Amino acid sequence: MTRPPNCDRSLAELDPDRWSAPPVDATRLVATAHALRRRPIGELTVEDMRLLIGQDVGLPYLMPLALKVLRDNPMAEGDMYEGDLLAAVLTRSPAVWTESSGLGLELRAIVSELTDLPPDLQQKVERFLTP
Repeated sequence: MTRPPNCDRSLAELDPDRWSAPPVDATRLVATAHALRRRPIGELTVEDMRLLIGQDVGLPYLMPLALKVLRDNPMAEGDMYEGDLLAAVLTRSPAVWTESSGLGLELRAIVSELTDLPPDLQQKVERFLTP
């Protein structure tokens, strides 16, 4: 999970989990996730990553990219609020961090230096840091 993925490839190419076409009455979220899976991951925006990570889509490929963004800007913002990418990353299942302890250690280093966070984001950081 820590090896950087080929950013010229899409999740549909990288991820062994094959998705069928979205249903014709798919919600906007489902239709968007399907469309984003076909985009090269190197072209995904902060918002795209926030959305996919928040839905647990392509985590082995997107978490290293998200952490790269967060290293440079921990409060990177998609379409929701400042720090929304960090919130999406922090709230993934503990199993994600067990499977890739290197990414977990990197995220710990990133969040341990943050101060003056909004209360909701501070709570997410504290839950992540508490074993």
